[in-house]
Amino acid sequence: MPQIDISLEPVDRITVDALGKPGSRVFYIQGSKDDQTISLIIEKIQLQSLAIGIGEFLKEISERFPQLTEPDGIIEESAMMITPPIDPLFRVGDIGLAYDDERELVCIIAKEMHADENEKQRSVVRYWCTRDQLVSLSRWGKIVIERGRPICPQCQEPMDPEGHFCPKKNGHKRGQHQSE
Repeated sequence: MPQIDISLEPVDRITVDALGKPGSRVFYIQGSKDDQTISLIIEKIQLQSLAIGIGEFLKEISERFPQLTEPDGIIEESAMMITPPIDPLFRVGDIGLAYDDERELVCIIAKEMHADENEKQRSVVRYWCTRDQLVSLSRWGKIVIERGRPICPQCQEPMDPEGHFCPKKNGHKRGQHQSE
């Protein structure tokens, strides 16, 4: 497969979302500029890490550049849902953040998951966005995650609708009794 190297500078829109039923959802990051829309598959844990990392990253930026105004990050739900085409270019292996202080733009750098992990062979997509867009993405990402399976208060793992194998309860499934 040929290497992809795309940079949307700056994006008109950046979002994350999940499609499918809780427990079998597929997570996406999607950015658009003009008539170009780029969708990539990400893992739930990558979305969780990104949502948390954005807050820490923006805090670091505001400490380094105190003259910057605080981003609003207003969420309009209808604008945050992914839109067709959802044909993902690749599955993300690594995701990172960078900041260009001259242009006051943040970059989400998504690198393809590759079996051989040869850095030179991996495709990359760069989504350049404003700090406001990044805050909105983080807030929306947390909402997307919360829409999944409920978290077990005992073990902090997602609970399946058909029952939950909880290690803290010695493996007993919620709502079921063992007969022996």
